[in-house]
Amino acid sequence: MIIRFAGILAAGLLVSGCMSAPSTGGSALIGAFAGPTGAGSAQPMSASIAEAMAGGLIGRTLGEDLDRADRQRALEAEYRALEYTASGEPVAWQGGARLSGQVVAAPPYRVGSQNCRQYTHTVVQNGAERVGRGTACRNENGSWTPLA
Repeated sequence: MIIRFAGILAAGLLVSGCMSAPSTGGSALIGAFAGPTGAGSAQPMSASIAEAMAGGLIGRTLGEDLDRADRQRALEAEYRALEYTASGEPVAWQGGARLSGQVVAAPPYRVGSQNCRQYTHTVVQNGAERVGRGTACRNENGSWTPLA
């Protein structure tokens, strides 16, 4: 029993050593993984972050028929998934009648000095499901820029 506990403790320490807090230099792993998750726990997305996201996946053909408010909810879900959630954890959003979606981000990886993540955004509208996939990289100011 003690050996099993020691093994679990050692594994936990190894995993926690892979994560670090964000730094002002932007070189740390995405710091939010240690923070709270869920729909109400993240900070609101600022206008500058929304602009840097250039509409994300939802701003492309995935959300072309959504109204402005629903696109905003969906874009905020993309940001929360990229910035605040662990790999594979869905971030759900709810739009107008019979409209919802979820965003799931993959593990972060480095490209040069930037952290990047692939992610999937699923939109369900009137029972029909549409899926978009993309990659975004994190800027020093906390915004995410989608790759073309």
